[in-house]
Amino acid sequence: MAQLILARHGETEWNVEKVFRGRGDVNLDEVGIKQAELLGNYLGDWELEAIYSSPVKRALDTANIVARYQKVAVHIAEGLIDFDYGAWQSLPEQEVKRLYPDLLGKWHNNPHEVKMPGGESLEDVTRRAVEVINYVLPRHRGNVLLVSHRVVIKVLICYLLGLDNSHFWNINQHVGGITIFDYADGRFVLTKHNDTSHLRELPESVLGDF
Repeated sequence: MAQLILARHGETEWNVEKVFRGRGDVNLDEVGIKQAELLGNYLGDWELEAIYSSPVKRALDTANIVARYQKVAVHIAEGLIDFDYGAWQSLPEQEVKRLYPDLLGKWHNNPHEVKMPGGESLEDVTRRAVEVINYVLPRHRGNVLLVSHRVVIKVLICYLLGLDNSHFWNINQHVGGITIFDYADGRFVLTKHNDTSHLRELPESVLGDF
């Protein structure tokens, strides 16, 4: 039985400051680098067959740090790139509240109905992320790690559980956390969700779902 491991990248300053990141190439901060190292150590005995990563630097750097503990290369998967927030990208949450109060309310209450101005919808993300899954799984029989972003991982979890994107906010995925599915005979079974046990030596305050 193979395992599909979904990992969210480590912390960045924009996570801490609650700035919408999207396609912005913000670096891991000091804590984020440590989170990636702890994740790599945690997965060190898992014998990963492959690692696929979003091309955005914070995810790719997380993947490359994890890869140091493995004997596998990191493959870039464009479909794992972060949500295109469009006009919201690089704006602090407070600024979005001021400029787009109605849309932000809709995002929090009916995220599946939102198309970001100049950006994507959750359904757009689902389509491209599922294409990655459909590409990766037939090529590997062992454990595979996908390193991506909050929005991408949440919609993938919904898809793999047979849920629609209206359940987006029923799922948390903290920075540096992993979610694991067993995969066999065309069935995905959730075995671990938002596991951050490998980060317990870090202050709890660094964990978050923004």
